Amino acid sequence: MLPYHYPRALLRAHGYHPIEIWGPPGVPRHQGGRHFQAYTCDIVMRATSFLLRGGLDPADVILIPHSCDALQGMGSVVTGFIRPRQPVLTLYLPRASRPSSRDYLVAELRRLSAHLSSLDGTEPSPTDWEEAIAAEESADASLASLYAARPHLAVSDRDFYAVVRSREFLGAEGFTALARGLPGGDPASHGVRLTLSGIVAEPLELFDRINAAGATVVSDDLACGSRRIYPPADGADPLERLADRLMSSPPDPTRGSPIAERVDHIAGMMAATCSSGLIVYDMPFCEPELFDVPLLRQHLGRAGYPTLHLEVELDGALNEQALTRLEAFVETLR
Repeated sequence: MLPYHYPRALLRAHGYHPIEIWGPPGVPRHQGGRHFQAYTCDIVMRATSFLLRGGLDPADVILIPHSCDALQGMGSVVTGFIRPRQPVLTLYLPRASRPSSRDYLVAELRRLSAHLSSLDGTEPSPTDWEEAIAAEESADASLASLYAARPHLAVSDRDFYAVVRSREFLGAEGFTALARGLPGGDPASHGVRLTLSGIVAEPLELFDRINAAGATVVSDDLACGSRRIYPPADGADPLERLADRLMSSPPDPTRGSPIAERVDHIAGMMAATCSSGLIVYDMPFCEPELFDVPLLRQHLGRAGYPTLHLEVELDGALNEQALTRLEAFVETLR
């Protein structure tokens, strides 16, 4: 699975277990770079390199959702030129929340489901659909509860986000058990309260360095985090339920959410968690994120929330220049 909105319950109903590939960090870009422009984002470059190095050999199917134009381009390159042994499937996500957008997404999910059925000759039963949706809704409810309980968990920022991100590879039951097993108590306090936004917070050492700078992450607007809190949905048609869930996640630049909705959502989250500032932590060339940054900074600044924008490559190490800027930003918020 490439990031980041996709129908987990649909894959489960068909008997597949998704493992997400966010880069991976530390994989060199050069092999993937032979197939893309130099200004293509790190996730696409490194995931393509990972594929060419054999990292996806254990997978039975590769699914590339159209989370952005770069991932759409990767889907075209992988299917048209690289042609791995596995089937490569795509999923095109709507960029608006109109009724026609929902109809489009339902049709896309139906197409994906039919393609999976054609691979193994099976069709999920009503019981398969109900069990899969119930399990994934329970796991998503556990993710929401985990965020709600954050002020009362005796874990570090790093440990908290290690559990959040385990949703990328654990099954629904495993994630739910892990999320519910975190110890209660007072979390360690590190002074300045921050909100983190962006696609992926890599490496996890980032949270240690934020703490060392005298700050703590109290909320996030991360693609690998709270943007994937999907509410439950009702309905007789499982694909319509899945479409409703995917389209009801928090405002998100990759879904074309209006900037006013994003500002209201982030400002409300920061107010609720008493956050003093926002760090937008991005990869270079991430166009959906970059288009929103100037307006986020402008409108959140008017609301009293300073914003720091950092661009960091997924090379497995922290950029010292970015860390110096982070430390200076924390100092201004004391």
